[in-house]
Amino acid sequence: MSALTFGAGIWAFGQIVDRYATDGYGPSRTMTEMLDLAASVDGLECLDINVPFAEGVSKTSELAAALAERGLRARAITPHLYTREFAKGAFTNPDPAVRERAVERVHEAVAVARELGAGYVKFWPGQDGFDMPGQADYARLWELTVSAIRELASAHPDVRFAIEYKAKEPRVRITLSDAARTLLAIEEAGQPNVGIVMDFGHSLLAGETPAEAVQLVHRRGRLVSVELNDNWRGWDDDLPVASVHLFETIEYLLAVRRIGWSAPVLLDQFPFREDPVRALSQSIATIRMLEQVCDRVDLDALREAQERQDALAAQALLWSALGTARETP
Repeated sequence: MSALTFGAGIWAFGQIVDRYATDGYGPSRTMTEMLDLAASVDGLECLDINVPFAEGVSKTSELAAALAERGLRARAITPHLYTREFAKGAFTNPDPAVRERAVERVHEAVAVARELGAGYVKFWPGQDGFDMPGQADYARLWELTVSAIRELASAHPDVRFAIEYKAKEPRVRITLSDAARTLLAIEEAGQPNVGIVMDFGHSLLAGETPAEAVQLVHRRGRLVSVELNDNWRGWDDDLPVASVHLFETIEYLLAVRRIGWSAPVLLDQFPFREDPVRALSQSIATIRMLEQVCDRVDLDALREAQERQDALAAQALLWSALGTARETP
């Protein structure tokens, strides 16, 4: 198995704000300052970059040069579809003019992706949903979501699009909340160039088993990107890899191996109170260590245990791979 390669969301290196520390955690940083930090993370090769760009870079050609100077490249382009102007939705906003602005933002992201040679354009419609019972016509939200995806994907058949589903935040209930619902929306949209960003933490938040979900998405031929992080399941904490769910992370990495994943694994982290370079460097080091653990898993014995649904034997094999001596029942 070849070693994994790594990327990250550019936002990990920016100023992070929540509803309490509205002045932000850490200093405000320009795009070039964020790129400098990203370049200092050992093993980080590519980035998911937002459009519009952060302060300090105004043209795609400038960004291309800045990336090249630092030995980085663009893996994905994510248009801002979740900022204040889209507070009542991007694709599902009740105002047709706002919906059109969301579509234009995606067209802008496509142009950037083409110029930078990014692998895909990401849809993260975090404001598309609702907050309280009775607020929304659910059928209408679904119709608007699917039709926007269909329109944009059909307009750019040469571009790969990927939806990053999430259960909540910023909207209390997001329309594309889990893997199965997102697969249904993609199927209904009927476009071959639309897939899914499989975010480990979002899968946890959705109540899924990430290793199961990533294989389901792959089975449908819709896996575009794999992302790793961690959380406590109640919120999208975007913590360093395996900081909470060790066994689930190992199982996820084994699933990624099983499907033959060879593209970069992206780190979607928000180091609110930690140094971003240390936080992402630690995640990469953790994944590399867990890759060695995966090397030590007796896959034949694991398959046999799974055929019997022998949970204790399977757990003992994982403990053994971690280096903890336990007798297999």
